[in-house]
Amino acid sequence: MEEELKCPVCGSLFREPIILPCSHNVCLPCARTIAVQTPDGEQHLPHGGAASGPGGGGGDHADKLSLYSETDSGYGSYTPSLKSPNGVRVLPMVPAPPGSSAAAARGAACSSLASSSSAITCPQCHRSASLDHRGLRGFRRNRLLEAIVQRHQQARGAQAAAAPALATCQLCDRTPPAPAAALCEQCDVLYCAACQLKCHPSRGPFAKHRLVQPSPGGASSGAGATGGGAARKFPTCPEHELENYSMYCAGCRTPVCYLCLEEGRHSQHEVKPLGAMWKQHKAQLSQALNGVSDKAKEAKEFLVQLKNILQQIQENGLDYEACLVAQCDALVEALTRQKAKLLTKVTKEREHKLKMVWDQINHCTLKLRQSTGLMEYCLEVIKENDPAGFLQISDALIKRVQVSQEQWVKGALEPKVSAEFDLTLDSEPLLQAIHQLDFIQMKLPPGPLLQLEKCCTRNNSVTLAWRLPPFTHSPVDGYILELDDGDGGQFREVYVGKETLCTIDGLHFNSTYNARVKAFSSSGVGPYSKTVVLQTSDGDPGESLLATPPPPPPPPLTGSPPPPSFPVAWFTFDPNSGHRDIILSNDNQTATCSSYDDRVVLGTAAFSKGVHYWELHVDRYDNHPDPAFGVARASVVKDMMLGKDDKAWAMYVDNNRSWFMHCNSHTNRTEGGVCKGATVGVLLDLTQHTLTFFINGQQQGPTAFSHVDGVFMPALSLNRNVQVTLHTGLDVPTHLGRPKLAAN
Repeated sequence: MEEELKCPVCGSLFREPIILPCSHNVCLPCARTIAVQTPDGEQHLPHGGAASGPGGGGGDHADKLSLYSETDSGYGSYTPSLKSPNGVRVLPMVPAPPGSSAAAARGAACSSLASSSSAITCPQCHRSASLDHRGLRGFRRNRLLEAIVQRHQQARGAQAAAAPALATCQLCDRTPPAPAAALCEQCDVLYCAACQLKCHPSRGPFAKHRLVQPSPGGASSGAGATGGGAARKFPTCPEHELENYSMYCAGCRTPVCYLCLEEGRHSQHEVKPLGAMWKQHKAQLSQALNGVSDKAKEAKEFLVQLKNILQQIQENGLDYEACLVAQCDALVEALTRQKAKLLTKVTKEREHKLKMVWDQINHCTLKLRQSTGLMEYCLEVIKENDPAGFLQISDALIKRVQVSQEQWVKGALEPKVSAEFDLTLDSEPLLQAIHQLDFIQMKLPPGPLLQLEKCCTRNNSVTLAWRLPPFTHSPVDGYILELDDGDGGQFREVYVGKETLCTIDGLHFNSTYNARVKAFSSSGVGPYSKTVVLQTSDGDPGESLLATPPPPPPPPLTGSPPPPSFPVAWFTFDPNSGHRDIILSNDNQTATCSSYDDRVVLGTAAFSKGVHYWELHVDRYDNHPDPAFGVARASVVKDMMLGKDDKAWAMYVDNNRSWFMHCNSHTNRTEGGVCKGATVGVLLDLTQHTLTFFINGQQQGPTAFSHVDGVFMPALSLNRNVQVTLHTGLDVPTHLGRPKLAAN
């Protein structure tokens, strides 16, 4: 709270605080330093009126206070200014005349401000206000703030009394520190005489800092402090200094005295009791504080959460460091084991080569000794002169020499092994892998959150939206959306991709589906989201998560059959699926065409089970055209008559006869055509696999409906000579007559 009790100019506790027009506070002595005198040619809106006495209060409060920006006020443009300790520009102090007191100097300063055109700029919001003839004394004194400052000083003094009796310097290097000689209220530091001269000289940026004598325990004796037993002085009216406030001016939003109401400028203003407004504003402040208190509570909880995150980060960091060290140690150990294996291979290869060479040396030495002995013996034989004796052994010696020569075959005098080792260690992939060794995201992506406010159903389609939970840093490559069969069966994948919004069409009419989604990445497939339940529409054009059925039909007329148990379908023509030549009106319930060729338009509902009935009223029928009525797939060809391709099943009719047509095959010719005002009914029974038509209540069929699987949509083809209006929400007929209209 102490920051709220400090003047924004001097940085000390408030002394004689005054309230500026912008509702900020400033010390009265500090206000004298930031008031700016403007030249006579500079026009400011006056702070005070011409006269405040009787008859002089006709001006409104808005005429006496002018708030404008610093750029408009010319603040600091005409009088040289300095910087306060808090960065606020202040005027240089005017030296007092010789022989005058400080009080006289302050009075002269106030008189100087009052006698010339002056303005004061708020040091917080930088808005300026001009001064009236009373100068700074024209601003209200904030007695409430003074009382709070006094209580704060008393509490701080009580705390200081319990502290050690002697305050010591906070910057001394010696032990024990020297006694403190001064306390800077801006720095909030205690200095001894030597440290104050060395670290806090009275020049430069410290020139405007306020140094006070430290009280016992180091507490400041702030200049604004008053005795603990001094009586509290209640604020008085600045215009009538002897009068206390008694009422509250609602227009000026300020307390006033009774003289202000009788003869001052508030005489014509709306006033309210001071006590009542005091209680009302207290209640408003308390209510506002409740909101701030809630936010402060949330901020504290958030700070606790952040501190928990800090602790978790520290713990997780240590865990990851230990895991990293363990993994690297495992790599080093594996490399050491592999090194031992490779060294074993090198040792075996070396021993093998040595053995081969030694074996070859021994073998060659033996043969060389044998050959040398034989050569020496033969030479001795040759030296003998006994021909008969020589011839007796010469043949055997020749054979032995030849055999000895043959033992030195080709390659016998070549080494069997090389001195080089045919072992090459390919360490490049491992070095590259070590250089590329880095962290990868191995966590599976979390389960997505389904955004229920964006999930909806419309006719036979459902739209689902999802997102990842907050603070999710796991990369996601895509999502897998799964849907069941609408009858509690197994889930199946209906979408795989990166989008977070998906619409699935072609679902069963009036069925309940379960949907779920999961995310996947290179690490694998994450968990499923929560399952959301969606119900396809019964044709009502409204959208919702769970389709709401339309209002019940009116009770049947006397003699009418009881209403069936099948839900009725509400739908219109679909402007998005129809041919561009189709013209829709009447909220997409009436259709015609701009072309002489037949064009197809579909309904907004789609059916895959149940029994459904709708009617089409012929509003216009010119030149005997051949409109066709029936059902079709969504992919039906739309620029020719309905039923000419294999995607539609229809009855086309002229003014005399009708035919059933599918794949351009005409069957079931029936007498009876249409004209203006005729009504054509279409009965689709997917339980009996039949398609039945009615013209003015007369049945045309039924026709076997061979293709029973899939989704079918109401369809119509017509040209510009026909206009029809669609009626839905009808009961399923139970006799050959025209069924009653349940709703239109």
